[in-house]
Amino acid sequence: MSPVPSSSLTVERVPSGGRPNFISVLLAAAPIGIGLLSLAVLGSTGVLIAGVVLGLVAGMSPQVAKHWERAVVLRLGHYNGTRGPGLFWLVPFVDTISTWIDQRVITTAFAAEETLTSDTVPVNVDAVLFWQVHYPERAALDVQQYPQAVSWAAQTALRDIIGRTSLSDLLRGRERIETELQDLIDQRCMPWGIEVQAVEMRDVVIPETLQDAMSREAQATREKSARIILGEAEVEIAALFDKASLAYQANPTALHLRAMNILYEGLKEKGALMVVPSTAVESMGLGGLLGAAAVEQQMLAGQRAPSPAPNAKP
Repeated sequence: MSPVPSSSLTVERVPSGGRPNFISVLLAAAPIGIGLLSLAVLGSTGVLIAGVVLGLVAGMSPQVAKHWERAVVLRLGHYNGTRGPGLFWLVPFVDTISTWIDQRVITTAFAAEETLTSDTVPVNVDAVLFWQVHYPERAALDVQQYPQAVSWAAQTALRDIIGRTSLSDLLRGRERIETELQDLIDQRCMPWGIEVQAVEMRDVVIPETLQDAMSREAQATREKSARIILGEAEVEIAALFDKASLAYQANPTALHLRAMNILYEGLKEKGALMVVPSTAVESMGLGGLLGAAAVEQQMLAGQRAPSPAPNAKP
């Protein structure tokens, strides 16, 4: 996944100023309609002009904010309060709406391209920020274009975190880095009345050459672990053989039975061949057992041999 370019680090902002709505259109149309009617009936242009002016002024007063919106109202340039949601009224030419604030949770994608980690490895990190405006007056009055400010604050905080984090910690400790990044962005955005709810890292891209080196390193680590486990198994087996030798030393009959079982397991397979030292034969009394096993092997071989043809010559 390619990182998000810096040009996309903007959030759509609700335009400032008053917005037309059904009530404002109705209030503006009523005086204008009366003026047109008086012009048609009485021929008075003064009533028409007065109706048009009154309609325009009346249409500027009512405003409607959606459920998730707040309107920051300035009266003669000074902060007068927030309005909404629903219907509210303005004093024409005195009150103005500087900003419409969206109080829903907003998602912002941001990235850090070609940023060096603490061990000088260039990485591209792609993340998503979830934030919400809690104090509309601060977002409108204390910062210019608060969505873009939040985006740039998130990007610079991400670069700061990457610069003091090693590559291994960046790849393995994502949850810790996300929590640290959320706290850092929240500290920068809190004076603007904005709360950061979550930060999620979507992708970490490292150079291909480094990926090959890390793959070889991981393979070598796995081979090392396998050899260590095999060595530990050998130690445990040697310890068990030591205990078994003590048991066989105290009980020669058990050793003899074990030897017979070993020969049986080796000779029960067809065509099996087992080489037994002569000292073992003498010490364990395996001569009779080996002879019986040899006779059995010859009998089995004779049964498997094909019978001669009837017309074959001797």
